[in-house]
Amino acid sequence: MLRMQAPLPDRYRTATPDQLDSWIAAAKDHLGDRLLILGHHYQRDEVMRWADARGDSFRLSQLAAADTRAEYIVFCGVHFMAESADILTAATQQVVLPDLNAGCSMADMADIDSVEEAWEALAAVIDVERLVPITYMNSSAALKAFVGRAGGSVCTSTNARAVLEWALGRGDQVLFFPDQHLGRNTGLAMGFDHADMVVWNPRLDRGGLSEAQCKSATFLLWKGHCSVHQRFTPEQVSAFRAAHPDGIVLAHPETPYEVCELADMVGSTDAIIRRVGAAPPGSTIGVATEIHLVQRLAAEHADRAVLSLDPIVCPCSTMFRIDAPHLAWVLEGLVDGEVRNRITVDPETARWAKVALERMLSIT
Repeated sequence: MLRMQAPLPDRYRTATPDQLDSWIAAAKDHLGDRLLILGHHYQRDEVMRWADARGDSFRLSQLAAADTRAEYIVFCGVHFMAESADILTAATQQVVLPDLNAGCSMADMADIDSVEEAWEALAAVIDVERLVPITYMNSSAALKAFVGRAGGSVCTSTNARAVLEWALGRGDQVLFFPDQHLGRNTGLAMGFDHADMVVWNPRLDRGGLSEAQCKSATFLLWKGHCSVHQRFTPEQVSAFRAAHPDGIVLAHPETPYEVCELADMVGSTDAIIRRVGAAPPGSTIGVATEIHLVQRLAAEHADRAVLSLDPIVCPCSTMFRIDAPHLAWVLEGLVDGEVRNRITVDPETARWAKVALERMLSIT
């Protein structure tokens, strides 16, 4: 997806960390309760230190909607998160993304045109009245609106199982996008096996599948993934267990199933945070998720060793675009009465996306 973020003025690009801190602090003080800064768990510390709330994407959007005092919601995350915040917040609130190029490679792997083409191709060979579309929260507002119109739902990594059980209670098949790993890992946890699943490749005619495969599969999994979680491997788990025989392995469900099968716990970001917090002092914990969260957990739990399973330590490169210079730039704009990088979702898309989000809440 093309996003247009102009280079920052020299004032911000050449500023020292101390200067940026003083500008951010002054802007926050000036704006007071009119401002709410949200920090996703994967943000770097120089940004997270200014967050009024930290959490996963949907929880932060809910917090923004609940804070009726805030006129400006500065979402330190990625594009789809800011869209969700705009969908859920009031018309009097404005959502800002510090860097427009902070997207999500996974979300971009399933664009609305490709999903609509897939739906049409499937309609030619199966009864789509019995096919339920489910989109992961990590998707555009357009895809959330699509599933809203088509009788489907959004899901998070926390409630994916409940949503998929609901879907298979009202239909025979599920089209799950954009992350194949979350869909596969959840389906396996529900008792299905690999024979019940096929991968839909949007680059190929009819997803690269035969008519028989389209008809027989319970889960049609979109060929998409998280560039960070895709990196984790069984070999990394084996190396960790060899070095730490009593260690605990925690994996996010966006990691490949071969990793999840070897983990002691598979869970959402919040579940990983809780599990690390509950581990006994002296524990050694290997975590398969984004490095900024792992490092923050290590700093917050100094009495236990919290390690990344990936020795190369790959951050979320798009989330990493949010930094102190961009944060200072948008905040000083607000002080001057200029809303920079406002994220808006058109009313029709927002209406149907909200249907899908509310359907998720009614399920869980």
